[in-house]
Amino acid sequence: MTTRAERVEALAALERRIVECRRCPRLVAWREEVAATKRAAFADQTYWGRPVPGFGDPDARVVVVGLAPAAHGANRTGRMFTGDRSGDFLYASMHRSGFASQPTATSRDDGLHLHDAWVTSPVKCAPPQNKPTTAERDACAPFLTRELELLPWRVVVALGGFGFGVVARHFDIRPRPHFSHAVEVALPGGRTLLGCYHVSQQNTFTKRLTPAMLDTIFQRARVLSAR
Repeated sequence: MTTRAERVEALAALERRIVECRRCPRLVAWREEVAATKRAAFADQTYWGRPVPGFGDPDARVVVVGLAPAAHGANRTGRMFTGDRSGDFLYASMHRSGFASQPTATSRDDGLHLHDAWVTSPVKCAPPQNKPTTAERDACAPFLTRELELLPWRVVVALGGFGFGVVARHFDIRPRPHFSHAVEVALPGGRTLLGCYHVSQQNTFTKRLTPAMLDTIFQRARVLSAR
């Protein structure tokens, strides 16, 4: 069992390793091309253009796992689900549920703090068309593995089938569980994998995922994490 100070130090060391990573040539080329060409609305901004580490509370009992940084969101701002509408939807719910200090996330220095939660992704670089390859997923796996080793979590909230599958594979859950919204899968040590539709605009604009549905997920995560 590590102390909080040891955990903070280890997470900081992991962040440095993540930010410096250049393992996947396709992802390196794409994230840097996006950072150089930019979107017109952000033409005056300096893009992060590097792998995006997880962030949050080192004492987190709830870990939120997405897919990968958005090209003009986290790849621009350097923080997961920050600077795009998916993040607005996610952090508004986390704020209502008591996991986030504020409902918005615009930049790395906007004052946002998470309480009892950590937000991360299985793939740390923005992929073309938001679709990492199997090899890229596997190359990045040690980073998420290390996060799960260091954090004292009880629940993983997986946003979408990709993250859900990565976590199930990590724990070698057999038979492989089928992803669906609000599905709960028992993990070793009395922990839980909780599925949730991804907070992508495709889901939120069509009301496949509503604010009330997401709030229910985080309320359930809080109950499960207290066990």
